[in-house]
Order: sequence, then structure tokens, then C-alpha cells
Amino acid sequence: MPTRYIPFRDTNYFSNLISDYLDEKESLKAFYNRFPKLENFEEQIEEKQINYNKNKRADLVKALMLQYEGLSISSMTLTNIDLLKHGTTFTVTTGHQLNLFTGPLYFFYKIVSTINLCKELKAAYPNFNFVPIFWMATEDHDFEEINFFNFKGKKVKWDRKASGAVGELDLDGLDHVYEVFAAQLDKSQNAKSLKRLFQQAYLEHETLTEATRFLVNKLFSVYGLVILDGSDPILKKMYEPYITEELIQQTAYEKVTKTNEEINKLPSNYKIQVNPREINLFYLNKDIRERILETDGVFGVLDTDIRWTKDELLAEVNAHPERFSPNVILRPMYQEIILPNLCYIGGGGELAYWLQLKSNFEAQDVTFPILLLRNSVLLITEKQTDKLNKLNIPVTDLFLNQNDLMTKVTKSISDINIDFTPQKEQLQKQFEYLYQLAGQTDKSFIGAVAAQEVKQIKGLENLEQRLLKAQKRKMEDVLERVKIIQDELFPRQSLQERYLNISEFYLEYGEDVIQNLIENLEPLKAEFLILDISNQ
Repeated sequence: MPTRYIPFRDTNYFSNLISDYLDEKESLKAFYNRFPKLENFEEQIEEKQINYNKNKRADLVKALMLQYEGLSISSMTLTNIDLLKHGTTFTVTTGHQLNLFTGPLYFFYKIVSTINLCKELKAAYPNFNFVPIFWMATEDHDFEEINFFNFKGKKVKWDRKASGAVGELDLDGLDHVYEVFAAQLDKSQNAKSLKRLFQQAYLEHETLTEATRFLVNKLFSVYGLVILDGSDPILKKMYEPYITEELIQQTAYEKVTKTNEEINKLPSNYKIQVNPREINLFYLNKDIRERILETDGVFGVLDTDIRWTKDELLAEVNAHPERFSPNVILRPMYQEIILPNLCYIGGGGELAYWLQLKSNFEAQDVTFPILLLRNSVLLITEKQTDKLNKLNIPVTDLFLNQNDLMTKVTKSISDINIDFTPQKEQLQKQFEYLYQLAGQTDKSFIGAVAAQEVKQIKGLENLEQRLLKAQKRKMEDVLERVKIIQDELFPRQSLQERYLNISEFYLEYGEDVIQNLIENLEPLKAEFLILDISNQ
């Protein structure tokens, strides 16, 4: 079983919005530009060539080279940065928070999806070059979301006070985190490599941005990945006109609010992911990243004494554009302004809010990228596969809710038939005759017949449930083994990729685990991958 696939909708872990997007549902087509099919990239390239100012390329390359100073750059990454100077080079981008030691597994799936899509595009469009970009969310300020990773069922956590942009945080306290983590590792060569990786990243650098850049570069530079920090004076200068527009015209509020109203009118009851503010920018300086507000023509920073007149604010933007940080509504546009980007690869939640933003892109004459759902993967070992085979349970059944799984397994292995569906169908046929009889005699009896039907159907269902419970008790040992294997693969009844850290697999397989992902993830396949890493 090297690989197998399951439709995203059938996993029951993805929203109706994302499932409908993957099905190219007609009602959603107004909210995106082009669907992620290989043939659609030709028009995306043409549109981006027209709408991307070629003069930005020199500044982009300059900023990247400065960001990479002091870091060992692979020849492939250096080549990719150099290629960005040319009008025939485009990017595919993914991004993520600066999670401690990469956080959950899907961090890797995002990056590998991006690398592999660039390979596919190069094969399909050989006259162009495609560079994979990893966007570090250095300006994010939600420390509680990033200060831990899970290892063998326990949280390895970085406890400290934090304020402002997380990328600027010093690394105080991570020596203690290292000691806690290292104490849980064995003495294998892979364990030594993990320890060294943590040490080099977090104990030999000054800030969380530097540590994350080192770590991602160490893991992926061999594949040519280019790491970008948007918190950069050169890049923010490119964004300056749009900062001014947001502060004065506040177009994003109008456009995204209208889009949200349109989404709310759809019959599918999709959930709105983000709501715009009148000003969708933070002020970023030293230990603060706070919202900018306007009251009666006076601009200020929330929870501070910072105030400006309109002219003073515009002067601040001109002098220090790097101090203005876009929120979730504007960050995607900032990315697309500074990069010759064709496609953004993200998770379901990310794509859901991107689908709210297209009208604002159009208002600003910025090309809206193709949106691609990142690869999702269930990593399964040979030992786990053997257990499932002995239990005669297909791995796809493990996507079921645990109670539903226990019921299905009980019914499948029970030596008696627990399913009373035939009896209920027979009963309903008998009541059809009674309804006809009541209608021919006294229609007032129809209610009495209906009540009796409900009572008897419910009685059969109660008997079915009692029998099911009795059989579950008899099969307790088998069901416990099923529960254990599901809990291993779906910790806390969640997708493995949202909980486990790469370190658990690295201990077993070393760097091969990343190579296996590179060899098996197909970003345009649009199905959930079940990957037996033991057989790779």
C-alpha cells in the first residue's frame, strides 16, 4: 500500500465551502479568478505579466539577498533568487506562522506542495521559470498559537511574556525548552540530528525570525525554496501607495463587506472567516503591533498615546512604511503586489478567507492568484497497516467519527444481524395499507395511524440499539484495539497533520520522511493522500 487517495469531502474533516470549491460549484465562481488546473496557468501567467511592474523585481531580489546575509544558501536557492530578476520567472507561494520547531505536520505539506507545483509548472511551461516561496508570518502577534509543538502526546511549550510582532522576539527560555525536548529523545543518530537542528536554530540565533529562517532553509534549501520575510523596509516601500490608499480611502472595508453579504446570501450557509475593519492596518514599532483607528479625522494607535493628523500620518508612511503592518484582510494583497506570484497554496481556513478578497484585488488592479488547497496526508507505518489488516478494517474507515466506527466494526464482525432496516421497511409498508384504510373510512384516524407508526418504528430502533450495545460489550477487546489504532492515526479525533510534529517521524525515518513527501505529493490531484511511509 504505497499510496491511496480519498476525496476531501469524504474525509468529513473539510468544510462544505472548500468541498464545493474543489467541485467547482457554480455559485462560488465569482469569488475566485481561475481554478487550479494545469492548463489555467497559461492565462494566469499572461495576466500577471501585464499587471506586475518589472521594476519591482530588482528590489525584490535586493531584499531577499539582504535577508539571506550570513546564511548558507544552496546553489539551487541562489539560482532561484537570481531568476526572479527576469520577466519570465514567476512564483508559487505558501506561508505560515513561526511555529516552534515547525509546529504541526501540515507545515511540511504546504511547503512540499509549493515545491512540487513549481516542478509541474516547469514541465508544462518550459519557457518560464517557477520559484517556490515560503512567506514567514513574522509580523503576526498571536504568540499563544505558535509557542509549542506536540511530541508523543505531550505539549513542548515555550513559556514567556510576549508582545508585538513574534518575529522580533528574542529566544530567551528556549534553552530550557531544548532540555525538556532532548530528555524525551533516545540516543539514536536521528535523535542526535533532531537535537542539533533545534540547537542550531534556536540556541544559536537572536530572534524567532532568524531561527525560523535557518530551520526552514536547513530543511528545504536543497529543493530551491526561497524564504521571504515581508517585514522588510524595501518591500514595504513597494507597498506604500496601497498603505496610503487604505488609510485614506478605506476601499477594503467597502469591498470585502459587500462580498461577505453576497456569500451570506448563498443557500449553502457558508461561514464567513474574517470581517474587515474600517482600517485594516496595524502600527508596528518595537514591542507593539496594534490597530490603527480614525476618530473625527484624528488617527491613533489602539492602547497607546500615538496620534497623528492626516498629514502627519502620511508623512510617517512615507518615512517608515515598514511600520505599517497589514492584517488578514490586506496581507494577501501585499504578497501579490511585491511578488510575481501565480498561485497561493494554503489550508482550508486560509482559502476560505481568500475567497472573500477578490473584489478588493479588482478595485486595486492587483491580479488575484489561483488558489490551491495544500496537500493533506495521513502518514501510516507498516506496523499500523498490519494491525488494520489483522482487524480487517480499511484505513478509510478510520476517518469516521469514533462512535460511528465502533458501530460499523461491530455490525461487520457480529455473527448476528444487528441491522433492523428490513424490518423497519416492512413495517412502513404495512402502515401504507393502514393509511389507505383510514383515508377510505374516517380521515380522523390518519393521525392515530401515524402516531402508532412512530411508536413502533421507535420501538424497533430501541431494540436495535440495545442489541448493538450488547454486541459491543461482547466484542470489547476487538473494539479497544480499533480505538487504539484510530487514536494513533487521528489523535484527539483530529487529523494527524493538525496535531503531530515532524519530529516523531524524523526519529524513525530521518531526512527520508521529507524526501518521501517530495516524491509522493501531487498538489493538483485535489484528493487526500494516505501514504505508507514504510514502503517508500
